[in-house]
Amino acid sequence: MLDEGFEQFCVRTDLPDFDFIGLHGIWSWVSDANRAVIVDFVRRKLKVGGVLYVSYNTQPGWAPVVPLRHLLTQHAEVMGTRTRHGGAGRRRVGVCRKRLAANAGYGRANPKVGERLTRLKGRNRNYLAHEYFNRDWAPMHFAEMADWLAPAKLSYATSAHYLDSLDAINLTAEQQTLLKEIPDAMFRETVRDFLVNQQFRRDYWVKGPRVLAASQVAAAKRAQRVVLVTPRAAVTLKVTGHVGEAVLTEKIYAPILDVLADHQPHSLGELEQMLQGKGISFGHLCEAITMFIGKNDLLAAQDEALLSQAKAKTDRLNLHLMEQARISADISYLVSPVTGGGVTVGRFEQLFLLAQSQNLTGPEAWAGFVWQVLQSEGQRIIKEGKQLTTPQENMAELLKQATEFANTRWPILKSLQIA
Repeated sequence: MLDEGFEQFCVRTDLPDFDFIGLHGIWSWVSDANRAVIVDFVRRKLKVGGVLYVSYNTQPGWAPVVPLRHLLTQHAEVMGTRTRHGGAGRRRVGVCRKRLAANAGYGRANPKVGERLTRLKGRNRNYLAHEYFNRDWAPMHFAEMADWLAPAKLSYATSAHYLDSLDAINLTAEQQTLLKEIPDAMFRETVRDFLVNQQFRRDYWVKGPRVLAASQVAAAKRAQRVVLVTPRAAVTLKVTGHVGEAVLTEKIYAPILDVLADHQPHSLGELEQMLQGKGISFGHLCEAITMFIGKNDLLAAQDEALLSQAKAKTDRLNLHLMEQARISADISYLVSPVTGGGVTVGRFEQLFLLAQSQNLTGPEAWAGFVWQVLQSEGQRIIKEGKQLTTPQENMAELLKQATEFANTRWPILKSLQIA
């Protein structure tokens, strides 16, 4: 069920039109009436040419689990008070495990359900609450999503999860041939979901798409900028898809990483020029970039003009977030004007940056600053499940982390203009 304030937001008429609307995760957990409200909002407020992002639980991946979720919610309503507290949720998971362990025919027919219940015992309370104890929950097929979005004049564009677009790591040769024989693009997505047993989709939909000529597509790709956000030495040449783990060809992928190792934004056109004579085609380059973005080693970078406009705002926002890190680790992201989006930065890393903003230089000074923050909040470091009790132990661990931060993460955050 949608929050009443959000529903009121959706029906407002005084809002501007948007180039982009994102619906992350809520689609599967709202009623049909709420979905109609959302679709109407998108129809009215998304500009022609605008993009909708929507993520949702999908079939057939959830099919074996639907009865399990019903069992969990029924137990909550019949055997106890409905609650969102994780302790109660985990107890209910344990009770349902006992039900299946009693040689239940459903468990025998769906052996992986028992494995899922075992994993659920370790999940946090927020996940259990929204995934298994919501009043409304409806994983749907891709075609059903298309039907819902049709009144908003939206057309499917592509998966927002980059690795999904790489058939080589997700489909066997036989499956790839099968999909190529299906002329209808929408039905092809449905069949693909069955081939990989898709459980969660992240899709981009476009309102009034225009088909570009091949030369326009190539020019747009060459203009796109990317930046390496993982230390070069830490990037692995392995990737996991639905068909298992694949080892990437070093003679193609390693030279690309070597060029990007300065952690500066580079367009694909620049990379193509810099890699001449390496035997790397533009097609290979595009596939490699897609792969590394999918592995979270690369991020797309904005144009310089947009970067300059964003810098003052991102500095203010980051300073505010770093100040919040004095108290808790609730927010583990800062924003980069280079990428135009969030970058994972842990609490202690944020505090190291906050120390630097106060003209403290070097790992020792940063570690001392963070220790003062922890002391003021009555907090201690938890390492390998154990609390470090003495000041010496805490300082030693902070100095270790600050030194590692200075050598690995700080140069990257500086390139991203976060530091």
